[in-house]
Amino acid sequence: MWVAGAVWAKAPVPGVSPDIGSVALAELPKEAQTTERLIRSGGPFPYPKDGVVFGNRERVLPAEPRGYYREYTVKTPGARDRGGRRMVCGGRQPTRPAACYYTDDHYSSFRRIVE
Repeated sequence: MWVAGAVWAKAPVPGVSPDIGSVALAELPKEAQTTERLIRSGGPFPYPKDGVVFGNRERVLPAEPRGYYREYTVKTPGARDRGGRRMVCGGRQPTRPAACYYTDDHYSSFRRIVE
């Protein structure tokens, strides 16, 4: 889903770890697409921890000041807990992120979401 004013990567971004690939939003699971829509609409989110600051302790994402990144749960069908799928978005306005990343292995790897 394209939202006017959204900024998505179209090419490799300087400062981004070479381990970060990219993925089109349309190629992600439908649950990730739902999470992306919730982020842009400001919620409501299904999990209390959605929207909390992501500390980037793994240092896989580009270095940014604390508070830049926020994490959101991507539902995992059949999981009894939050599962390992997340979307991490960064920017000044949570509903208009400058970049979003998807992980399906609980932060071990990320792919930048592109158009």
